[in-house]
Amino acid sequence: IQPEIQIWLSTSVYRYLFVSVGGCVLAVVTMGIYSLLLFVSTFVFILVLAFVDPGYIHIWVFGVQMLWQTFWHLLIQYKEYWLHESVSIRMFLAVSSLMLLTQRITSVSMDLQEKQVTVTFSASSKRKGCVMLLPLTSYLLSFTTLLGGPLCSYSQFVFLMQGIKPPPSPLGAVFLKLIQVLLLELVRFCLVCFMKQNIPDPSHSAVLCGVLWVWGLALVYRMQYYSHWRISECINNAAGFGFRENSSGDWSGLSDGDFWSTEASSRMSDFARRWNTTTASWLRRLVYIRCKHFPLFMTFGFSLWWHGLHLGHFVGFLTWAATVKTDYYIHRYLHPKLSSTWRKLLYTCLGWINTQMIVTCVAIAVELRNMSGLRLLSVTYHLHKNIIIIMIIMIIITIMM
Repeated sequence: IQPEIQIWLSTSVYRYLFVSVGGCVLAVVTMGIYSLLLFVSTFVFILVLAFVDPGYIHIWVFGVQMLWQTFWHLLIQYKEYWLHESVSIRMFLAVSSLMLLTQRITSVSMDLQEKQVTVTFSASSKRKGCVMLLPLTSYLLSFTTLLGGPLCSYSQFVFLMQGIKPPPSPLGAVFLKLIQVLLLELVRFCLVCFMKQNIPDPSHSAVLCGVLWVWGLALVYRMQYYSHWRISECINNAAGFGFRENSSGDWSGLSDGDFWSTEASSRMSDFARRWNTTTASWLRRLVYIRCKHFPLFMTFGFSLWWHGLHLGHFVGFLTWAATVKTDYYIHRYLHPKLSSTWRKLLYTCLGWINTQMIVTCVAIAVELRNMSGLRLLSVTYHLHKNIIIIMIIMIIITIMM
């Protein structure tokens, strides 16, 4: 038996079929006709693999995929802001899944460019090409990552699906994470109820109440992400993904963020690395490492493009990039001067407050996307003013260095 067709005679082929067919069914059920967005992207990607030289695959894949995704993002904006029409939830789900598919497609194209993965469709190896097609399609349309991620590398996906070294039972880890999701959703529900009963009036309420209310709203948005990431992590763990071999019983190998470690960040740069971890790593590999000039701003700029180019995205991501950049300079300047323990503690506390204020503005601007989020921030003008003052101080310190 030839080595390239052994996969068809093993049980791994059934795993690939189960994962890919399950993903297709899930896409059709949840997105309806808009599931074609994903199928078209997958088909075009395979065509590019078949006809484009491996050295240029990443450029072609990146350009075609981002143009296709941008078209649908702009179409949503056209319907919302120009035609004032409501957009189908199925369309939103399809575009959101298309963004995740962009991650997987460009991840494979970078693997091909860096020769970490080899895929060939030459006439002399048609069988091998067909053999590579099923794992690749399964990876792109896997039901475990179709709606929520996190990003898993293609080589890791193939290693697990072929069952070379099966992981231990994930039931205990999945159960524990589901309990965490329930607790997180319970806290979020109580926080939402409390905020509905205590909506501040800008003309009568104290400034601090308004600031805390907006901070609570941003926290509600972020907690929704943490719950979503945990559920996605549970699905992947149940399928056998995410186990760390170096750690006994550790199923956090595929995680987009932990509530406590991320929210405890006292620096914007730490928060940026811990928030949506697999996406942050993908952006670093795709943009940051490859850019010779202004890599940080280019990375956040591409993230802005990838997220949809809404007005709130411009404000949120550019603010995020500026604060991360200045955070590097400030920490480099101030941290060596913190000789005593109480100074380090004070620096950490003030840094945490500053990080929460900036993250609040970013979350409100990005989540509400349009002018409504910016108006909400302008109502709590003291919060906005304090952040501007902090930004000015950061810039002054940077200039004086």
